[in-house]
Formats: sequence, structure tokens, C-alpha cells
Amino acid sequence: MVLAAGAGTRLRPLTYETPKPMMPIVNRPVLHHVLDNLARHGVRDVMMNVHMHPEQVMRYCGDGSRWGLRVRYSHEKKLLGTAGAVKKVERFLKDGPFLIMSGDGLSDVDLSALWAFHKRKRSLATMVTKAIDAKFPFGVTLSSPNGRIKGFVEKPSWAQFLSNQVNTGIYLFEPGILKLIPKGFYDFGHELWPKLLKLKKPIHSWEWTGYWCDVGSLSEYRNAMHAVLDGQVKLLIPGSELRPRVWVEEGARIDATAELKAPCVIGARSVIGPRAVVGPDTVVGARGHIKAGAVLKSCILFDGVTVGEKAHLVNAIVGAGGMVQSDITAYDAAVLNVRQ
Repeated sequence: MVLAAGAGTRLRPLTYETPKPMMPIVNRPVLHHVLDNLARHGVRDVMMNVHMHPEQVMRYCGDGSRWGLRVRYSHEKKLLGTAGAVKKVERFLKDGPFLIMSGDGLSDVDLSALWAFHKRKRSLATMVTKAIDAKFPFGVTLSSPNGRIKGFVEKPSWAQFLSNQVNTGIYLFEPGILKLIPKGFYDFGHELWPKLLKLKKPIHSWEWTGYWCDVGSLSEYRNAMHAVLDGQVKLLIPGSELRPRVWVEEGARIDATAELKAPCVIGARSVIGPRAVVGPDTVVGARGHIKAGAVLKSCILFDGVTVGEKAHLVNAIVGAGGMVQSDITAYDAAVLNVRQ
């Protein structure tokens, strides 16, 4: 099951019109990369809950056939929490072990290795954890050397920081877990996992040493984009690689006097005008128009963005359909979402 009902309040104003799982990473939604990884590891059937702008998610993912998946949907008019969402569709999940994936978590987690660990430990529930070097708003997991979970601290203060292993929101459950989840609103982190610990159930943590990021804030979103462009996470970057770390999608037109600085991605049917400079660390969405003399550095442009002549943007995010005026200069975390 892919949890794709998040509101993304910390990503506003971008998520007023774009649901959090649909935030683009190298011109494909985070959710697209999640489904890519599921298909890569042999998953074939997916249930997805939706809430914010559900039509966008359902229109993009469709029946899942583009990934070789069968995707079905659970529309939550009222949010049920992470575990409550699972209880709602327990008929879909009750026949065998099932994965829980966050639709807004970016990773290349090895789900096959997770499955092997889960079976070897004969675990009822296995949580994927990730070691971090700083304080983030995630739940911390305390585990014994063999992986048996022995405690949790949900979003701890520094005084409570007894471990650097955080809960990624990626889980592998046996179907017996469904009996322990009541109907209605219920949460994995605050309620189900502490219940399993109290009941002394066989629950384990499995550490992922590769890349993982919760794309939950503007800074984390930028960091995730940089990680992909720098090759820290194994994702399929769309387009042809014209030269090392410069990708251009089909139908893009680039003026001979324009300069593309690696790493950068130019979206399908975009137009890069004379003397424009795009990059480094920049992604231009599909149907973008970067006019003459414009300069983009460390920028993320959603689809359909127009940047006026001689505009200069550094570390900016421009929402879908946005228009940046000519001769404007914007530095340092500017978030623009202005429609034409």
C-alpha cells in the first residue's frame, strides 16, 4: 500500500495546487519514483489512498500499467491516519505479507533485501530505519544488535536523542497485524508500533544505508533534488544525457548560444532562448520557456513556467504555470508561484 494522502502543509504555497506526492523530482512526481522502485522489486498489486487533489494522483497513475502494476485507490474524504487508512482496505491486504510505502518519501531502498530480512527474523512487523546526522522531525527507533525493536521516541527533543535511527515510514507487515488496528483514525508511529512493543510482539528494524529523504519541507525538497542530480540516489532521470549530467527530454529546443551547466535537466518541449544560462543544479519542467539572457542557478521549475528576458534566479522554486517577469532578480530560497 502506498500512502499518498498527505497535505504537505510545510511545502506551501506549492502544495495548495499540487498534492505532496506529486511534487516533481527531475520532472517526475515523487510518487512516480516510488512506483518505479516497487515494480523493480517485483511488486504487482498496489492500493493507494488519496485525499488532497485526488484527481491529480489518479489521473497521473491511472491503472498502473505504465509501471507494469495494477493500481487501485481508496479515496479518503476524511483522513484516517496512516494505520487507519490500512484498516479501511484490509480486504485487499489480508491474504499475505504486505509493504507500506510513503508516497512522498524519496529513496532507492532495496525492498528485496528487506523481504529477506523479514522472513529470516520471522517478524510480525519490520520497520525500515535510516541513520541521520542531525535533528529532524522524525520518530527515533531503539533497537537491539539483532534488530529487535525495544523502544520508540516520537519526534524527540535533544535531551531524548538516544539513537540516530529514524523511522522512514516504510514497513513490511504480516496480515495478522490487521487485527490489532481498530477502525477509524489510527496512527502507525504514535499508536500501532508502541502497542506492538507493549504486547511483546516479534517486531524488528532493518537499517537502510542507501538514500532516503522525506520530501516534507522546502529545504528537504531542494536537498532531494540535489541528491538526485549528484547521483546519490539511484533514480531513472528522464531524457537523453547529452553530456555528463546534462539531460534533455524529447522535443526541447535549445538555442545555440544558450549554456547548459551540469548538472541540469531540461523538460520535454521546453525552449531555452539565446544567451540563457541554465544550471548548475537546475531542473526546467516540461513546456518551460526560458527567454533570452535569463540565468537560472540551483532552481526548480515546475511544468509550464516562463522566465522573462534577463531574469536572474538563484535557489528559486517556481510553481506550475508560473511567470517570472523580465529583469527580475530573486536570491536565496525565493518561492514563486505566480500564474500568468
